[in-house]
Amino acid sequence: MQTQAPRSVAEAEAIQDELRPLLDLTGPGPRRPSLVAGVDVAYAGDRLAAAVAVLDGGTLEVVEQVTVGAPVAFDYVPGLLAFRELPALLDALGRLTVTPDLIVCDGYGLAHPRRFGLACHLGVLTGLPAIGVGKTAFVGSYAEPGPERGSASDLTLDGEVVGRVLRTRDGVKPVFVSVGHRVDLDTACHNVLALTPSYRLPETTRVADRLSRRALAGL
Repeated sequence: MQTQAPRSVAEAEAIQDELRPLLDLTGPGPRRPSLVAGVDVAYAGDRLAAAVAVLDGGTLEVVEQVTVGAPVAFDYVPGLLAFRELPALLDALGRLTVTPDLIVCDGYGLAHPRRFGLACHLGVLTGLPAIGVGKTAFVGSYAEPGPERGSASDLTLDGEVVGRVLRTRDGVKPVFVSVGHRVDLDTACHNVLALTPSYRLPETTRVADRLSRRALAGL
């Protein structure tokens, strides 16, 4: 599973425009996925380490994990971050011996200035259901959700709901959930709550983050 990095900003935006119509933003997605993959990338200069951690959807125990070291594939441009990470992430996903039912990205899906964040891109290229869970709001406006776990409010951009601001822990900062591919927003939030029994961020993200940092240190 490979993808070539674009040669320019214009080419990258053209790729997003070409792939965006392939998105399925209403597919029900797995409400109780058996296997959930978290993906994350750590950077050091012009090198990166991409990590994929697959967890059991019920127990949240690690089932499989893969890391790939690679050069950074594309310069940093707001809204085009996915192109820096996609080649290595697709390589890592392609090395898995199991197929996840859901990919959880540390980032965004539809909640993106071009409506095509990393979760959308990975979902379309792999054909797998994918969602984005961001730590901060990249785009849009919202009302602060209630202080209790499970409280939520719409994240809107240009009058369109592009995600949901979800409280995963009582009195702790919310996360920003958006649909990537083949999952509706309600199901995405249901799964995020199932993946956050003890901490603000999904266990998939926490495991993939640690994994990518360890792999980076070994490059």
